[in-house]
Amino acid sequence: MQLDTVKMLEKIKSTQWALADFDWDEPGVDKITPEQWPKLKAFMADLMWIEHVGARGFAAMVKKAPDDTLKQIYHYFHAEEQRHANAEMALMKRWGMLDGDNLPEPNTNIRLVVEWLDRFGDDVPLNALASVIPMLEITLDGALCKFLLETVDDPLCHKVFEKINDDESRHLGVGFHVLETMGHGKAYQLTLKAIGTLLHPKLVVGILAYLPLLNKMRDNIVGLGLTEARLYDAMNKFKRIGGRTEDGRRNPWFKILSWHSAVMIDRRNHWYHRPIDALVRVIDRIPVRALPAVPTWVKELTWKPTA
Repeated sequence: MQLDTVKMLEKIKSTQWALADFDWDEPGVDKITPEQWPKLKAFMADLMWIEHVGARGFAAMVKKAPDDTLKQIYHYFHAEEQRHANAEMALMKRWGMLDGDNLPEPNTNIRLVVEWLDRFGDDVPLNALASVIPMLEITLDGALCKFLLETVDDPLCHKVFEKINDDESRHLGVGFHVLETMGHGKAYQLTLKAIGTLLHPKLVVGILAYLPLLNKMRDNIVGLGLTEARLYDAMNKFKRIGGRTEDGRRNPWFKILSWHSAVMIDRRNHWYHRPIDALVRVIDRIPVRALPAVPTWVKELTWKPTA
């Protein structure tokens, strides 16, 4: 059954929330143990930046939406991802993890992805962005948020992420709907179009930033105690939901991402993991001074409970 995007837009409008809806001083801060604090600080910083990667992706998709309803939906999703990042920063502020009003530093892999999106995101075709965003949301957001709620006992954290997870469920509903609609048409024409996009130099650069980011995040969450199997279960969910219809299975971008998830899950595939893990180590060694400046639009992020 096709999603009714008009009804979805109305539901999105009626479920908006703000940081000011929460009491950020309510009891529960002491639920964060000294042992958790250092790793949780790094975890939350990564999660916050991944939210903002999603926000920048939706901002680019607003300009490419095929109709006004979907354009409005993507506009709301862009704002919601920014709100998620702000809420996660507010939790970091609550837990004493921010240095004044300064943003937490993104890891090098995320910074490179943010730089690529800032420079080239508006030039990437909708079929590519609309396929990668659901994969990132269901894999990274889904696995990370679920793990966080199983690990942290602060009641306010659970209240905040109840709102975030409700938003994400709508993001995924729309994402898989669009993924299926992009499977309409003759398979060979869709495939040729996808190949042409994949070979574009700008997308090649993006892929070289995207692949090590996934491996880096895998290593980070395993270090926090989440098993690789849990992350890979989330990746399989993308394949299962995205492939539930014939149109979804016909979409070449779904096939490409499903193939990649199968390769990434197979740790015995040294032809893939060794070079990508090596690329992660190379990126980690890039001096901070050699990295591009964080784009000015990230200054819209704030932990202050005003929006």
